[in-house]
Amino acid sequence: MKPDAVVLDPAQQTAAHTLEALLDQYGRPLRHRGPQRAGRLGRRHPRADRSGVYLHGRPGRGKTMVMDHFFASADTHRKRRFHFHTFFAALHTAAHTLGSIERAIDALLSDADLVCFDEFHVTDIGDAMLVARLLDALFADRRTLVVTSNYRPADLLPNPLFHDHFLPSIEQILANLDVVALDGPLDYRTLPTHRDTGFLEGRYVLTTGAGPGGIRTARASVNAAGERPTVEVPLGHGRTIRAHTAADAITLDFHALCAAPTSAADYLRLTERYRHWTLRAVPPLREVPPDWSMRLVNLVDVLYDADLPFTVHAPERSADLTSEVPAIPDLARTASRLGELPLTRVSTVRTA
Repeated sequence: MKPDAVVLDPAQQTAAHTLEALLDQYGRPLRHRGPQRAGRLGRRHPRADRSGVYLHGRPGRGKTMVMDHFFASADTHRKRRFHFHTFFAALHTAAHTLGSIERAIDALLSDADLVCFDEFHVTDIGDAMLVARLLDALFADRRTLVVTSNYRPADLLPNPLFHDHFLPSIEQILANLDVVALDGPLDYRTLPTHRDTGFLEGRYVLTTGAGPGGIRTARASVNAAGERPTVEVPLGHGRTIRAHTAADAITLDFHALCAAPTSAADYLRLTERYRHWTLRAVPPLREVPPDWSMRLVNLVDVLYDADLPFTVHAPERSADLTSEVPAIPDLARTASRLGELPLTRVSTVRTA
């Protein structure tokens, strides 16, 4: 794998070399034996029996970059790469259409010998049962599997009420995948970037003052410039959400989007119609219920993976906005990604 002028740090180099070992001398995915099972006390099988790699580490360490270079270097058309949110939304849709999870998995993966999942995570017991069936199918079909995650395998489905139910799947991961920590000391998203396209075409707009007063100031600034009235935007299944829309742009208030029972699947559907996003009046997350914060996490994941411009209006910087919030999965990743957005003040923002 030759990462095109990107200089890899030691942890990234180790991960890249481990991934390279999954390809033969012609750059094609190696064929593997059938699924392996961990023995008693979690005894693991020899490395040669592994059918993929599980990359884990904190946000911003380069896991996705390393995996994507590997994916591009694999000399085969029989490969699939998914963001895990996107895959799960498609899995639910296909299962409803085809009548079973197994048929849905076969339809989505098709003839792929190599399957890559970005941001693999399990935080919900319902999803955990689907992930278990997905892993069974992947390993039984002898596909090469690569995943990136912010979680060690042992930390998947962290809720103590349900964690034991997922232990067989964790053992299956350990038995079939090489687990590699890509967790260097630097969050690369904190470094200055010269890119101003895609997600980073957006802005992090720091509203004047903190709390409700700052939010009112931000709205007053926008309204002074004039804006379209809100409309009912369809989400599917008879549900709507109020938003400002213009061509391929959508502007929503945090409360309208995140206080409502919306999901990552809803955001994915909206990205098919709207390519520029603005989320206004985002309060400090310590002041809102956990499920509201979790919806913001999902929204940022979807827009970041789709690489769509995203502008956020909030009274505090991203690190403060997400601080002192207990037990929200993947919130550190959200803070890291919001921290990449160019910071500006509300007085400098212009609207159409």
